[in-house]
Amino acid sequence: MIHHEKSLIIEATREEVWAVVGRFMHVDEFAPFIKSVEALTDGTDGVGSIRRCHFEDGSSMLEEVTEWEANQSFQVSLSELEPMPLIKSDADISLKSVNNNQTKVTWGMDYQVKYSIFGWLLGQTMMKLMMGKILNANLKGLAEKVKLNKAAAA
Repeated sequence: MIHHEKSLIIEATREEVWAVVGRFMHVDEFAPFIKSVEALTDGTDGVGSIRRCHFEDGSSMLEEVTEWEANQSFQVSLSELEPMPLIKSDADISLKSVNNNQTKVTWGMDYQVKYSIFGWLLGQTMMKLMMGKILNANLKGLAEKVKLNKAAAA
């Protein structure tokens, strides 16, 4: 699998960042490429929670939480990945306090591309560019949502 990750330091505590990113069924509130989310499980977010993310082009994918550490990190397994040329993909988000009011958010993707060696080359080039664009946009959207939440609470 190919690994790609991006990080961003957000001007907020880990708890303030988690208050946004830990709302698993509401990723569409800050991830700009996700049009809407359909919750496929009920109850508290955590291991076993499943959502379907819908995109502007009409496609969608499932994400299931496989690891969950409140206020720290979670990992999801992605499935139903058509029309993307992926065999398998996982994503993880981790939060690390930098100081009293900053949090380093790292968003990683592991993915395996179809089509053998051609797929590996595609994964190392075009897919990495696309994944980087998505991860950067998600991190920027997360930072903006956290900032809005802080302003509303003040």
